[in-house]
Amino acid sequence: MKQGDEDAIDIFVRGYYPDILNYCSHHCKDREWAEDLTQETFVRFFQHLDTYRHLGKAKNYLYTIAANLCRDHYKKAAEIPMDQLPEPEVNQSQEVQNKLFVEWALGRLPTELREVVILYYFHDMKLKDIAGILQIGLPLVKYRIKRAKAQLEELFREEESV
Repeated sequence: MKQGDEDAIDIFVRGYYPDILNYCSHHCKDREWAEDLTQETFVRFFQHLDTYRHLGKAKNYLYTIAANLCRDHYKKAAEIPMDQLPEPEVNQSQEVQNKLFVEWALGRLPTELREVVILYYFHDMKLKDIAGILQIGLPLVKYRIKRAKAQLEELFREEESV
């Protein structure tokens, strides 16, 4: 890819695009924004390709870029007044309700806990890889998963009582 091989770049993007899009979709419920964040992840990767050193998994580096972009997106989204946000669609199917509840519950978690939950449970990443992506220690990853589980369990209990 560093020598400009278009086929290699195409294979790389096609190989990792679905995973990065899925990751961004967990952070950004608007499909178009998730696609934009995914594309920007690859743009940033290729902008710095000349300085990139393949020391580990390229996928983890993409997740790191995507995580930073999603964090920035959250900060911007938090600045939008609530009355300007679109109304969610109401659908009575149990599957849709469950998905909406999980998304709502994830949204209630602090950003640092949400990150580890998404990477661990939705992307089946190893704790060591999560630590590398988030640039934190392994004990902190374990602690955040434990805290996230406790907070999610509390949210589920509250929902069941309603």
